[in-house]
Amino acid sequence: MSAAPASSPIARLLQLASPALPIGAFSYSHGLEAAVDAAVVHDAASARAWIGDALHLVMGQGDAPLAWRLLCSAHDDMAAFASWNAWYAASRETWELRAETAQMGHSLLSLARDLGVLDAPALTHAGRLDPVTFPAAYALAARGFGIDARDALVAYVWSWLENQALAALKLVPLGQVATQRLLLALGSEIEGVVAAAIALDDDAISTFAPGFAIASAAHETQYSRLFRS
Repeated sequence: MSAAPASSPIARLLQLASPALPIGAFSYSHGLEAAVDAAVVHDAASARAWIGDALHLVMGQGDAPLAWRLLCSAHDDMAAFASWNAWYAASRETWELRAETAQMGHSLLSLARDLGVLDAPALTHAGRLDPVTFPAAYALAARGFGIDARDALVAYVWSWLENQALAALKLVPLGQVATQRLLLALGSEIEGVVAAAIALDDDAISTFAPGFAIASAAHETQYSRLFRS
């Protein structure tokens, strides 16, 4: 049996979702470090509870539905694309969260440009956005790689979950096996999160998660930090 060619969609999908992608995702904990500092997260069970809640209430209700709309509109509706990018940027509740999406978006856009996967219209339109949020840059990269929108959304959510697990590995700290158990358990919920995000009406999108916002705000003035958010 011959191997799939390096240019196959699955290979590009794995590349886009890889933690080796040089966009700095590893340097952000997305509020988890503050939760550990406050002892809200202190072992494997509490880490799973915190990350699981964030998966369903933050990613599932806000980030993933917005990413889905960006993935779809990136192909043929740049007016909607710009609107959803602005919506996402405005939904960031703290300085750290806005800086995170702006930095990662800029890095991914620069990488996609250097790899030659963005066509001229995508580059022109991206240049009009300020900031280019991470999910917007991700959507443009997925378009350039020719990745199916639903597959790209699954990878987007998985990449977020993997970064959260790796942050917990360092912060709690968790052992390697406990981290893999967390990924196995919460990874099995991604399909449901993606299906719900796709089905969600525009007016039902919500980023209302007070505990998460408070953790992010507390991290801004935390005395000792490993992560940037």
